Amino acid sequence: MYPLSLPTNGPLITLTHPKPSLWIIELHNGVDSRLSIDLIEKGLKPALDAVERDWRDQWRATQNDKDKSGGKGALIIVGKRDQDKFFSNGLDYESVAQDPNFFPVIFNPLLARLLTFPIPTIAAINGHCYAGAFMLSLTCDYRIMTDGSTRNAWLCMNEVHFGAIWPFSFAAIVRAKVGDHRLQRKISLEGHRFTAKEAYDDGLLDHLVTGKTVDILRKAEEIADKVSSNAQQGVWGLIRADIYRDTLTTIRQDFRTITASVDDAAARSRL
Repeated sequence: MYPLSLPTNGPLITLTHPKPSLWIIELHNGVDSRLSIDLIEKGLKPALDAVERDWRDQWRATQNDKDKSGGKGALIIVGKRDQDKFFSNGLDYESVAQDPNFFPVIFNPLLARLLTFPIPTIAAINGHCYAGAFMLSLTCDYRIMTDGSTRNAWLCMNEVHFGAIWPFSFAAIVRAKVGDHRLQRKISLEGHRFTAKEAYDDGLLDHLVTGKTVDILRKAEEIADKVSSNAQQGVWGLIRADIYRDTLTTIRQDFRTITASVDDAAARSRL
């Protein structure tokens, strides 16, 4: 089954399973791994299904066998492995801005899924991480980033600079993940472009890594090995769902206009 490249008619992500307790999703949509509708609907979501299915099969087997060492799991999301410039440059804005279903039907469910994923999740940020990609990284449990010593790398929510409002989901996630109102302001209203060191000092990152993508992945795998056993009891995602209950409620409240054509467009995207 692995590696699994999706969608099959033009891969935008690749899912690998290098060890029994670890899965890695690599984003590789062009040079900057923009989060397009196809990448999300036909790449990330099916990949998450595959990871959860595999992990749950393993977990169920350990319950039946009373195997106390089984059921471990962790997921890493990383930008294109053969470069060190981009984790992801954010949403494919020109296409998604034309779709009224994009946030409530496509992107918000992905963010909610990651916020409640049943095993630890790690964003291995191997380059610039903008806008929707910044949000995606915030839904992960841990964030590891290049320190920018060999190539500039920034985190930024830059919507204020090009006139795009935030969906409810973005504000809810920032409130949940960023405690200091001054830092919330810096992210959302100032559109500050954080260097890796600034982001680490402000608590947005857990680790900085000197080196290339391979070094960032090595550190991410080290963290995955340390925390994967926390999935063994099967409650990691349940606890996360409780922690982020208010956030998830807000995400589900994102408004969309319902007409026959909008509903049909949602069905077309889903089917």
